[in-house]
Amino acid sequence: MSRIICKSCRRLGESLCGREKCAYKRRPYAPGKLDSERKHRSNLSEYGEQLRAKQKMRVTYGLMEKQFSMYVKRATSSHESGEGSVTPALKLARELESRLDNIVYRAGFANTRALARQLVSHGHILVNGRRINVASYQAKISDVVSIREGSKKAKVFENLTEKLTAAAPSYVLTVDPATFSAEVKSSVREVEGMFDTQKVLEYYSR
Repeated sequence: MSRIICKSCRRLGESLCGREKCAYKRRPYAPGKLDSERKHRSNLSEYGEQLRAKQKMRVTYGLMEKQFSMYVKRATSSHESGEGSVTPALKLARELESRLDNIVYRAGFANTRALARQLVSHGHILVNGRRINVASYQAKISDVVSIREGSKKAKVFENLTEKLTAAAPSYVLTVDPATFSAEVKSSVREVEGMFDTQKVLEYYSR
């Protein structure tokens, strides 16, 4: 899975997976011929821009196409049914950011979303004291996400207290380095600037 994502990083022209050994860092060009070796270099079409925006968001969160399209469909259908005043773009961002693997990553318990997903699936993570091994679990406001007591001495969590103490504060999470826990305080208020969510929604509305 990580190898597939790294290939996508190369196609998209930037390291999105967060891995130290991301293929793009070693070969910062798209698979195949270099642009300088190509006879014709064409600009992206409108569809190409939409596809690129979609792939960038999907790869960043480490999702397969079927999973990602499901989130988009849910975000747009809830808007059409008149659920609140939240835009489809913000609704999509909130669903993706509320995934348990993303919360584990944002809390600083893992340095990549891929590792965070692995920690969840291997049973190292608790939500409100209950073990959850489903990466797509939707964390809610006031949920407390923590590392299982029996897992705290695992090598993967070495020096975690120092890392959590040095991390920048977040309005979404309150992290307690002493207990290896994080409380969800708020939903995200805006879409990250690195994403063009409008183009993502346009891609799926074709």
